[in-house]
Amino acid sequence: MFAKKRGLGVLEMVRSLWVYQKLPNFRAGLEGNISRLKRVFGLARGAWQGWPGFRQYVWSAVVSYNVLVLGMLLPGY
Repeated sequence: MFAKKRGLGVLEMVRSLWVYQKLPNFRAGLEGNISRLKRVFGLARGAWQGWPGFRQYVWSAVVSYNVLVLGMLLPGY
């Protein structure tokens, strides 16, 4: 599930058992968002050259994704 050192207990890894139980759902949500960005918005490969182009490409895809998500939260969608 999560990488940990050998011999390290669950409660030593996190502050509480509640947090440990919530972490898999949090991680799955993050991975789902990354997967959607890669599939829908083409973030599997950067088409713009150089570091500034890469930053603009990722920024535009993330902003577009956030606008899409906010639009889906509107009533009547």
